[in-house]
Amino acid sequence: MIIEWWNSLNITEQIFYCIAVPSTLVLLIQTIMMFLGLGDDGNADGVEITDTYDSVPEDLTPDAGDGVFGEDSVSEPDDSFGMQGLRIFTLRGIVAFLVVFGWLGVVLEGAGVALWLNMIISSACGFGIMLVLAFLLRAIMRLRSDGNTDNRNAVGTSGKVYLTVPPSRSGEGKVQIMLQGSYVERNAVTDDTSPIPTGSEIVVVGVSGQTDLVVRRK
Repeated sequence: MIIEWWNSLNITEQIFYCIAVPSTLVLLIQTIMMFLGLGDDGNADGVEITDTYDSVPEDLTPDAGDGVFGEDSVSEPDDSFGMQGLRIFTLRGIVAFLVVFGWLGVVLEGAGVALWLNMIISSACGFGIMLVLAFLLRAIMRLRSDGNTDNRNAVGTSGKVYLTVPPSRSGEGKVQIMLQGSYVERNAVTDDTSPIPTGSEIVVVGVSGQTDLVVRRK
């Protein structure tokens, strides 16, 4: 019976089903693993796990001139649309895109919508879901960074550059570190004479001002 039903579909419907069904199964598995605590949120969404030090080496102690404060806040994105720092193309985002794209494609094909219009609508809706998930992920990361976290506890911690850190404190970049058991994103400056590009491993050597970390290339 299933074979007869499958053969009754046109090639476009078959393709959409081949996209929708497997991606839906993957999404269900991801959801189940998340509720069971088996999923790794950081690695699944492109955030690398970093190491922390039990003690801070003497050469990594904060410089008194940096002005160390205990306030822990995340600066708001500089762009007016709030798009800075979004992780759109994550594993969950891509799976969600395929789920929406596939099932909406099936529905629109069954309704007789032209293929070109079907592709545009399905793709737009799929990308919309990716944006929603990206905003939710960023909100979760910010919630995790709230509370009693203290930027001074990041000194000596390894991390990774998310947005290039300009040289000689000429501007701010962004780094991802593990702070008090939570993955957080922080503004960062460096005293290095050359920029630290995205993806480079860094070590936090101090705190500058109220929110900026001082980092050096690892």
